[in-house]
Amino acid sequence: MNYLLHIETSTKVCSVAISMDGELIALKESNDLEYSHGENLTLFIAAILEEADLKLESLAAISVASGPGSYTGLRIGVSTAKGLCYALGIPLIAIDALYSLAQLAKDFYPDYNLCSVIDARRMEVFNAIYSPSLKILKEISADVIDENSYQDFEPFVYFGDGATKLVESWKGRNCKIDATIHASAKGQIPAATIKFNRQEFEDVAYFEPFYLKDFFTPKKA
Repeated sequence: MNYLLHIETSTKVCSVAISMDGELIALKESNDLEYSHGENLTLFIAAILEEADLKLESLAAISVASGPGSYTGLRIGVSTAKGLCYALGIPLIAIDALYSLAQLAKDFYPDYNLCSVIDARRMEVFNAIYSPSLKILKEISADVIDENSYQDFEPFVYFGDGATKLVESWKGRNCKIDATIHASAKGQIPAATIKFNRQEFEDVAYFEPFYLKDFFTPKKA
């Protein structure tokens, strides 16, 4: 039996999960209005290990959201995953945050393309679009959204923490929102299991998140 720990911190959601041979066995997450990863992440990991009656030493590998997404969230998630992997001597697996979102949506929308959107401030989003079978249709990019964005991929369903701000712009189009689908560590499980079985691991010492955009710091008045 291979137990994997999954860490998702690319958005305001702080989410951790444990899987066994590709099946979810424990999940704990919080979708607060403010970022709480620094306070909650290690507590959540301890809680789901206790729920699953496991010790850290039982883990075979750790997967983590590699980005794009929140600069601070990704740094906290990746640094925590790297620290645990190094201490335990186990592999690190990187999972694209947008792909993980699409994985959560695919079984619910067999007739729609899947448009993952993570908030990137103002009317900009991190985006990738997938077919219902998760074939990539549009590569990851940071896009400023208008009323005509992604028309070539309709019909599609869009979801993620950048979705709600697009509703007004996309009224009357052949697309729909599912606001219930948000970033979650459970979305990593299928891809992480495949990567584990193929031994597609990251270099724990040198791996860095995929930020896509430079870190933004507001100018002082």
